[in-house]
Amino acid sequence: MSNSRQAFGRWGETLAAEYLAERGYTILECNARTPYGEIDLVARQAEEVSPGESAGEYSTIFVEVKTRSSRAFGLPEEAVTRRKQAHMLAAAQSYLQQHPELEGSWRIDVIAIQRYEPSRPPTIYHFENAIS
Repeated sequence: MSNSRQAFGRWGETLAAEYLAERGYTILECNARTPYGEIDLVARQAEEVSPGESAGEYSTIFVEVKTRSSRAFGLPEEAVTRRKQAHMLAAAQSYLQQHPELEGSWRIDVIAIQRYEPSRPPTIYHFENAIS
């Protein structure tokens, strides 16, 4: 992978982490390595019992970030193939085994970032529970 593509991917991951933090998620780790591949972001989110009230329990969120600067290869979320989904599930389960302190529910989200024109702000789509 070229340095510019890596830098663009890191930019997308940073933007996704900021996006989640602005929405109340706590980022636990970036680029977490497992025997089944890398997890772009690992986050925690307080579970709500009613709007604005936390139950005191947390969900662990594993996030795959896909960033695109053109439409040549389709939408970013289309890059999450069945094979990638299987790797993400295995990686998430492995991560949870390595971190038994992360009790509670968990899910895998996808954040798709489109930035086709550098003069315009990027578009961010958050797909919750995208992989099951």
